[in-house]
Amino acid sequence: MVNPNAEISRLRELMPASARMKTKLMLNDRQLSVIKAEFPRPWQQAHAVSINLDLWHQLAVSDRDLLFLRTVCWVTLANVLKPNWYQALAGAGLAGGVVELLQADAVGVIAATGVTALAGWQIWRGVTGPQTDIAADDKAVQVAQRRGYDQAEAATALIRAIEAVPPLEGRQVLTVNELVRCQNLRMQAGRSEFPVPESYLR
Repeated sequence: MVNPNAEISRLRELMPASARMKTKLMLNDRQLSVIKAEFPRPWQQAHAVSINLDLWHQLAVSDRDLLFLRTVCWVTLANVLKPNWYQALAGAGLAGGVVELLQADAVGVIAATGVTALAGWQIWRGVTGPQTDIAADDKAVQVAQRRGYDQAEAATALIRAIEAVPPLEGRQVLTVNELVRCQNLRMQAGRSEFPVPESYLR
C-alpha cells in the first residue's frame, strides 16, 4: 500500500519546478478517476490535481510517474489564453457584435455572433483536442528523461498507464483518442514506424 504523505512528497519532487507553485495535489478516494485535473482557468493561481490512492497504488511506480507527469504537463499546456488567430477572430467578432447591436442591425449581430461562436469553438477544440493530449504526452516523456528515464522506457511506461487506467475506472476499452496517443508513444519507444495521421490532429 502506498503511504499517502510519502507519495505526495515524491510526486512533488517529480514534477517540473515551474509547476510546483501552480499545482495543488490532493487525495480523493471518492472520485472514479485514477487521477483528475481541473481544466486550467487563466484566473486561477493554482490548479488542482487529485488522485484516488486506492486505484493509484495498483499501478507500477514508473507508470504512476508518467501518468502524473502527463497530467501536470497537460495542465500547463491547455492554456485558453495562448495567443492565436482564433482568439483575434473571436475578439473581432465580439467587438463587431457590440457595434452592430448599438446600430440595431439584427443581421449584423447574427453574423458577428456566428463568427465569435465559431472562433470560440476552435479555441476550445485546440485546448481539449488530440493535439494538446499528444503534446502533453510528449512533454511528459521529455520531463521523465530529466528524472532518469530514457525515452523508450518513459514512453512505454506511459503506454502501460494509458492502457491500465480504463479497467480501474470501470471502462472496458480505450477511447479513440487514447489509442492514437498510444500509437504516438509507440513511435517514441521505437515499437512502431507508423506516425499518427496528420488529418487526425487538425
